[in-house]
Amino acid sequence: MDNDQAAWFATTFDKLVANVEGAILGKRHVVQLALTCLLSEGHLLLEDVPGTGKTMLAKSIANTVQGTHGRIQFTPDLLPSDVTGTTILDQRTHEFEFHRGPVFATILLADEINRASPKTQSALLEVMEEGRITHDGVAYPVGPPFMVIATQNPIEQAGTYRLPEAQLDRFLMKTAIGYPDQAATIQLLSQAAQRNRSDGVQPLISSKAVVEMSELASTVHVDPAVLGYVSQIADETRRAPETKLGLSPRGCLAYVRAAKTWAAAAGRNYVLADDIKELADPILSHRIMLEPEAEFSGTTVASVVTRILADIAPPVASAV
Repeated sequence: MDNDQAAWFATTFDKLVANVEGAILGKRHVVQLALTCLLSEGHLLLEDVPGTGKTMLAKSIANTVQGTHGRIQFTPDLLPSDVTGTTILDQRTHEFEFHRGPVFATILLADEINRASPKTQSALLEVMEEGRITHDGVAYPVGPPFMVIATQNPIEQAGTYRLPEAQLDRFLMKTAIGYPDQAATIQLLSQAAQRNRSDGVQPLISSKAVVEMSELASTVHVDPAVLGYVSQIADETRRAPETKLGLSPRGCLAYVRAAKTWAAAAGRNYVLADDIKELADPILSHRIMLEPEAEFSGTTVASVVTRILADIAPPVASAV
């Protein structure tokens, strides 16, 4: 990526953010993280209370990139075939045909994913990792681009199935939309007659252009010193006395991919240590597991990440 390409990427990224912000008021940082996930070919986990605009975020991104939107309401009786699709006998031809499930979309909203059984949750594992599903020995690609936005309700845990660590690690980031501030709330209430704000989000770029931006972001330079910084952070998350599970090699790779996109969105063709620090919370928050004793004593993942970043001296990366 040269300087002109970096400037174009940053300008386009800002336009995408502004377009989605037309529906998601006052949540620019969350929109930036979501689009970074999309352009890094990753997936987003939203742990948030109901009614904060999670579905609207998914629809707005899909509309922006001229893609399709799928939504699955996860419930205890949901089957894997309800996610991926099933084979149905065609009465006219007397042949079996594969009918695609809602997973075949540009942006898939997996609402309250922890309410489905582990068997159904696992139906998403292959498609999240490889971008395809396999049915009767035949592989069916779903993209690109393709992103899963999964939600969890942190308030109500009755009748839920906790996501296993292996599945959590497949989400590039975890964040929350949260409640809007007073100014955004007033603006939202003044437009109460508009029931679905995402319908007003106009297409901005094509899905093909999203793939091209992803490929361009992957060419951003990362100094070996910055790679060493990521390695040090990962090592410290594993060795910290408060943790029993730290950042995996897959998580490290995801960290670097996201940092490249984050740097390109800032108009740079190289990654800084500040990019690593800014993405630490959404990248690490769902990948670090605390020891029970540490949790009982009031330790949080956020406090552990803050201490680790304070203890490790960041390098100074040179531009290319």
